[in-house]
Amino acid sequence: MDERAKILIVDDEESIRKTLKAILEEQGYLVDTAKNGKEAVEKSKVRFYNLALVDIKLPDIEGTKLLTTMIDTLPRMVKIIVTGYPSLQNAIDSVNKGADAYIRKPFNIEAILEIIRSQLRRQQEERKFDEAKVAEFITSRTKELDSTT
Repeated sequence: MDERAKILIVDDEESIRKTLKAILEEQGYLVDTAKNGKEAVEKSKVRFYNLALVDIKLPDIEGTKLLTTMIDTLPRMVKIIVTGYPSLQNAIDSVNKGADAYIRKPFNIEAILEIIRSQLRRQQEERKFDEAKVAEFITSRTKELDSTT
């Protein structure tokens, strides 16, 4: 991405928030953190994030529920579930509720960085496609309006 991607880390464990924040900032990302779902929702109301890393077990809400509660954006915020409690059921729930990826704790840093890069590339491609569609619509609409005058 040309501009620095903005990432929100949602995890109740302070050590995980601090460690991930330091690693991601070292990679050039702008990083914000939230210790629970309420804080994540509030932050998503006032700030744009390209990507959110969401712990599946939060003190006030299940991470899978948070996926549908956080304010969505254009381009669409990439949402990745992070869990120390992997199971087939919560993986299925995560995907069904909109997770773009599912990462198990403890995680390999290189693997998580590659998933983040890959998801941000996909987001950028979707953004270009959306912008092209908007331009196409404007051109078509302009022609339509011109033909009625």
